[in-house]
Amino acid sequence: MVSQQQFTRRQMLAAAVAGASGVAGGAVLRAGEPASDSPANAAADPRIRGPFPILSTPFTASGAVDFDVLANQARFVDWGGCPGMIWPQSGDSVDLLTREEKLQGMEVLAEASRGLRTALCLGVQGKDTAEMLVYAEHAEKLGPAAIISRPPDSGRTEDDLRQYWRALARVAQRPVIIQTTGGVAYKGPVPSVPLLIELAKEFPHFGYVKEEAGPVIPRTRALLAARPPIRRVFSARGGYGWLYESRLGTEGVITERAVYADLLTRIWQLQQSGEDPAALCDAYSKFLLMINLSETVPGGSLRGFQLYLWKKRGVFRTLVSRHYGPGSSVPPKPIFSELKLSAEDVAEIDFRFEALQPYRKPGAPDFAAGR
Repeated sequence: MVSQQQFTRRQMLAAAVAGASGVAGGAVLRAGEPASDSPANAAADPRIRGPFPILSTPFTASGAVDFDVLANQARFVDWGGCPGMIWPQSGDSVDLLTREEKLQGMEVLAEASRGLRTALCLGVQGKDTAEMLVYAEHAEKLGPAAIISRPPDSGRTEDDLRQYWRALARVAQRPVIIQTTGGVAYKGPVPSVPLLIELAKEFPHFGYVKEEAGPVIPRTRALLAARPPIRRVFSARGGYGWLYESRLGTEGVITERAVYADLLTRIWQLQQSGEDPAALCDAYSKFLLMINLSETVPGGSLRGFQLYLWKKRGVFRTLVSRHYGPGSSVPPKPIFSELKLSAEDVAEIDFRFEALQPYRKPGAPDFAAGR
């Protein structure tokens, strides 16, 4: 619930705006009515829309972050046509990288994205507010198009989330996407729809939501009904519900599926144009057929066999991943391994990937030219 102190603050703001308007042009606002220039009425940034895939962190054979490949991955997503890209955001990149690795990766991507059409969104989150602000302040210096933040690991109440994101709002100078689920260590509440609306009313750069908390469909409907001040709702959850949710009104998808950047772009184009529903269903069905391989091929749903595709598409050098320790703990030193696939696994991956051919972009990016 909104505290009396917060409510009074907004009343005072509305009264001040009303008084200024009356002096300037004789206009009078009714009590509680937002002024046309209030944060609640701020328009959505047109760049923050469409597929914003999360980059998968590449590693060398020794388990170190491969920053050169990370930069090439950004160029690949741009070549594939996606409007945006995000890093670091998946659990392994947030939890299993050191602070120095994350800060350096942000710098690498900020440099690599100069001149690209794809908007860079940097992930800023931490176990608490102090840690989150380290990343937020660093991201601000780099000037990405947007930032994204999940709940803090230490959050236990909704007011913890409120204060955490308010602290972020005081630092951020660009659109902020809120992810509604936390990391493996998070034990707090799902941020409520009223809280997300409250923050969007208070801050003109909030109101962007990556919705993946249950129950997803009722929450998505409630957020979409609150536009404005809610400015953009993204589908998530690996893209499994994207087609249905886009018909409800979501305006993009956020998921660690960047290896399908060209396919995601084509699906988005078909959603937006409405010109060929049969092609949209076919492209999306083949996308689902691809990601459903996680049910039968080892390695997990987000990286797993998709590391093989990254290598197949000429971007990654290895199939190495870092891993959590026992009980999803963060190990004191990196635990890593190279994914092993059988000949049968590879044959099935290739068979399904070939079915995407009508919707893939021909050719490949020229990494030597920096594009």
